[in-house]
Amino acid sequence: MKDIHLGSGLLKNCGDIIGAAHKPCRAAIVTDYTVGAIYVTTVADSLKAAGFEPLIFAFEAGEQSKNFETYEKIVNFLADSEITRSDIAVASGGGVVGDLTGFAAATYMRGIDYVQLPTTLLSMVDSSVGGKTGIDLEAGKNLCGAFRKPLCVISDTDTLDTLEDKYFGDGLAEIIKYAMLGNEKIMELLSERIASDNMRDALKPVMDELVAESVKTKLSFVEEDFLDNGRRKYLNFGHTIGHAVEHASRYAVHHGAAVAIGMCAMARAGEKLGYTEAGTAAALEELVRACALPTDTIISPDDLENSALSDKKRRGSEIDLIFPTKPGHCELVTLPVSDLHNILCLGVK
Repeated sequence: MKDIHLGSGLLKNCGDIIGAAHKPCRAAIVTDYTVGAIYVTTVADSLKAAGFEPLIFAFEAGEQSKNFETYEKIVNFLADSEITRSDIAVASGGGVVGDLTGFAAATYMRGIDYVQLPTTLLSMVDSSVGGKTGIDLEAGKNLCGAFRKPLCVISDTDTLDTLEDKYFGDGLAEIIKYAMLGNEKIMELLSERIASDNMRDALKPVMDELVAESVKTKLSFVEEDFLDNGRRKYLNFGHTIGHAVEHASRYAVHHGAAVAIGMCAMARAGEKLGYTEAGTAAALEELVRACALPTDTIISPDDLENSALSDKKRRGSEIDLIFPTKPGHCELVTLPVSDLHNILCLGVK
């Protein structure tokens, strides 16, 4: 984790941190209007003080911007700004900003360096690490992209103070996923606070530890299987159904909420199919509800199936699905695509 910096007050020092990894140059800061209004001046000033020449591009916040149109605007901005291979891009924002910036960096001039400055819990624990970049297509989420590792990741946990509860919940869903995948420390920290009236407040004293443990867990999968052909697939727990919920709802359901629904659905289906120990679904649902996340969806299995069939985890006539066998342990099962409808019917209440 030497290239991942985590702590309080890091944004104001991001120029020096980036300067230790890359010589001063032009730095194209990509952000959205929401994050930019709060943090882009701090980022730009820090870069300038470290000898970089900051240039700023901002776009409309939200998943609806994660498309070819915004991507085209970003790469044209890089070209118009005369960014070269000796320069860098800087993603300042959440997962949408990071995915778009990373994809632009991976493809502009066939690849330039980029840095992640995640400002949401979801991007800190998930999307900023691992090197996956991309955009959504009409057919589904993240269907166009590239693998490209950021030069470094700088997570200033102070930015979580300005995060709305619904976006904070997005990150909690991924943290729960890491607990279900076997991180005992995360499960302990969450379980100790499951009866709290406000999980967000209860977790605040241990948030840095939760983020660090989450990143450690993700990297343990990524470093073994960077191109997502083996063990990294376990990180997709809850995501096949989750992405289908996002797509079928036209992204009205946030990523974390959708993943929470997906994890619970896989646990319920797994119990009925014999993959999952009895009681696992109930325990997971209790934890999900404690984090103010949904456990189910009103979207029909038919509509979810139509969206899920475009999922990138499908391989021809088969699809890889992750079932929890018990809290803290999951298994990958490859099934015929024809079984998906039954799994959805068993998992979605």
